[in-house]
Amino acid sequence: MSKHLKSKPLMFFSHIVFIALCLAIILPFLLLISSSVTSEEALVVHGYNFIPKQFSLEAYEYLWRHSSQLFRAYGITLLVTGVGTLTSLVITSMLAYPLSRYDLPGRRVFTFLIVFTMLFNGGLVPTYLIYVRLFGIKNTLWALIVPGLLMNGFHVMLTRTFFQKNIPPAVIESAQCDGATEFQIYRKIILPLSLPIMATIGLMTAIRYWNDWYNGMIYLNDPQLYSLQVMLNEMLMNIRFLSDTNLGGAAMGAVRIPGTSVRMAIAVVGALPIISIYPFFQKYFVQGITLGSVKE
Repeated sequence: MSKHLKSKPLMFFSHIVFIALCLAIILPFLLLISSSVTSEEALVVHGYNFIPKQFSLEAYEYLWRHSSQLFRAYGITLLVTGVGTLTSLVITSMLAYPLSRYDLPGRRVFTFLIVFTMLFNGGLVPTYLIYVRLFGIKNTLWALIVPGLLMNGFHVMLTRTFFQKNIPPAVIESAQCDGATEFQIYRKIILPLSLPIMATIGLMTAIRYWNDWYNGMIYLNDPQLYSLQVMLNEMLMNIRFLSDTNLGGAAMGAVRIPGTSVRMAIAVVGALPIISIYPFFQKYFVQGITLGSVKE
């Protein structure tokens, strides 16, 4: 009984801590949404508030004036995220599966090479030259897909650990005795039993593809190929340039641009879709991280 009574203060303290953490995550996003529907004048005069001092949709009207570019960028981002995530899952799982087998020749060497990529990389210039001259991805959609595929060592090691700890070797041995090939074992046994880790890796990969603007900035010059984040990043730079021009008193001074509120609206437009799908993957995400990271 005394042990139960002692645990109550600890449980209460734990609840307080987790509530505080939840508020620390939710409140900034609510402030972001509120600022995006606040007029530029109110933001300048009153600053950021959870309740808009002066409600205005001028930031979203500014984005709507670029709706054709925005919808095209959304389509490109959806295509890149879908193709990239699916292909990355296939590559990651097909590499992680043989590494999870203790009878793989040279297993330690391959593992070392993957871990090495988690610690070191070749740098920007060699990477750029390889992707542009060897793969020829400049100004193609592959520029938004290929750099994310080759490869995330952390995802490989996480998946490998899941395979080792949660798929009994007896199941694989039984399939081999029945004459199944390695690819049949991978496709019909390993993948169906690995839904939690696949959903976990898939969600992390999809978020990385969705939020990626760096590869587009380096490898793309054609605005028709811009993804959502690349287009929004360029829009932000244009707004900053025009705002600076206004402050400088140039000919553009008469143009009124809602710079701060547009930045907030851009953040909402970029983050809301990926946030909306997260609750559907949360169960698998937590389970996959928990099971895939435990080592005995």
